[in-house]
Amino acid sequence: MDKEKIMQQLLKHEGLRLTPYHCPAGKLTIGVGRNLEDKGITEKEALVLLENDIEECRRDLEEIFQGFDLLPEPVQLVLVDMRFNLGPNRFRNFKRMIAAVKNHDFHRAAAEMKDSRWYFQVGQRAKTLVKMMTEV
Repeated sequence: MDKEKIMQQLLKHEGLRLTPYHCPAGKLTIGVGRNLEDKGITEKEALVLLENDIEECRRDLEEIFQGFDLLPEPVQLVLVDMRFNLGPNRFRNFKRMIAAVKNHDFHRAAAEMKDSRWYFQVGQRAKTLVKMMTEV
């Protein structure tokens, strides 16, 4: 069987949806008829999605922080983690933390992280990230 032919046929019959929807049977579905409720995704697929999401975060952070790649690695890790968790808009609300990082005042950045609702919402994750930021 020609792989390209069956892919084109299934694309034609199923369609391609990049956001979740409910199929006629009421199942949460995405992509080309992928039943998320009964089948889900594989670990390999989840890791591909994660790689794509990390790259999106890095590109966004490179727009916010000139010389993002020159920041100490722990700071980069903290920022990617926060951007991943918060999304682009909520991350940008951390204006004082962003300003502190731009000034390489990582202790101030950590203090700004602690002075947020996010800090209390995400629990141990926030404590770990604040510790990483202060140990630079």
